Amino acid sequence: MRRLLCSALLAAATAQAAPLEWRGISLSGAEWGEKLPFPGVYGKEFVYPGVASTAYYQARGMNLVRVGFRWERLQPRLMDELDAAELARLREFVDGTTARGLHVLLDPHNYAAYKDVRIGTPEVPVAAFADFWRRLALQFKDNARVQFGLVNEPHSLPTETWATAAQAAIDAIRATGATNLVTVPGNGYTGAWSWFESRWYGSANAEVMDRVHDPLDRMLFEVHQYFDKDGSGSRPDCVSPEIGAARLQRFTAWLRQHKRRALLGEIGGGANAVCEQAVRGALQHLQANADVWAGWLWWAGGPSWGDYFLSLEPDAEGRDKPQMRWLAPFLAGDR
Repeated sequence: MRRLLCSALLAAATAQAAPLEWRGISLSGAEWGEKLPFPGVYGKEFVYPGVASTAYYQARGMNLVRVGFRWERLQPRLMDELDAAELARLREFVDGTTARGLHVLLDPHNYAAYKDVRIGTPEVPVAAFADFWRRLALQFKDNARVQFGLVNEPHSLPTETWATAAQAAIDAIRATGATNLVTVPGNGYTGAWSWFESRWYGSANAEVMDRVHDPLDRMLFEVHQYFDKDGSGSRPDCVSPEIGAARLQRFTAWLRQHKRRALLGEIGGGANAVCEQAVRGALQHLQANADVWAGWLWWAGGPSWGDYFLSLEPDAEGRDKPQMRWLAPFLAGDR
C-alpha cells in the first residue's frame, strides 16, 4: 500500500514538473538496407519518413525528431561532394519538418564506420569524418532548428581515437560558422550504464570523453539506455521496476562533476508493467536532474517497423501504442 501511495505521489509530482527542453522520437527508415547491395533502391530497401507523419508526435507534445541516414549514401566517396539525390531526400524531410516548428537531430547511423571500416584507420581517416561534417554543416547551418548528432553508437575502435574524431568534427562544424547544437556520443555503443566500463571497449568514456569540448559550449553528450538484461534493447522484458533510474545515476553524477549536460538519445521498453515503471523511473530521474539532462528521445518510430515491440507508430486505426501513455506526463501539457 505504501509503495502504491509513493508511486502515485511521484507520478503527480512528475505531472506538475516542467517537461525537459527536448522530448522526442527517433525515426528510422533511411538508414536501412546496409546489408543489401549498397546503396540500395530508394522506396524499396530504404525510405525517409514522411513529413506528415511527424504531426502525430508533435500533437502529443514532442518537439525533437532524430532522423537516421547512412553516411555512405550521402557521401559515396570520402572527401568528395555529397550525393545530390540523397541530399535532396534528406533536405525535403528536414526542411518540411522544421517548417512545422519541430527540431531535427541529424543522425548518421554509422557506428563510427564507413562501409564497415572504422574511423581512424588509413582507409577512413579522422580527416574524412571531419570533411563529411564540414560539408553537412554547410548545408544546414542556416536552419536554427537543425541539430547535429555526430554519429550513432561508436564501437570497435579505441575511445581515444573516437574522442579525437569527435573533436575534429566539432572543429570542422564550427569553422563553417555553424552555431547549431551538437550531440556527441561515447564509445562502446554510448550506454549510460557503461560510461565507466573499461573491460570490453577500451579506455572508459568517463576517462576520455571530457577532453571533447565545443568552443561555443553548444554540445550535449548523447547516451542511450535500455533496461533489458544486457542493455541492448533487443528484448521486451526489463530487469526490474527500479532499473530505469539505477542505470542513469552514475552517469548523472559524472555530468555534474564535469559541468556537462546530456541528451538521452535512445530509451525504450516493451509494453509490460515492469518496463512501464522502469521507463517512468528513468524519465523522472531526468526531470529531477534537469540541470544536467536536456531531454530524451524514444526509440523508435518510422514507416517500416510493423509489429516491432519498441515502435511508437500508431496502429492502423491511428490508436496510440501503450508506451505513449507512459510518456504523456513527461510531454508538454499544452498540446
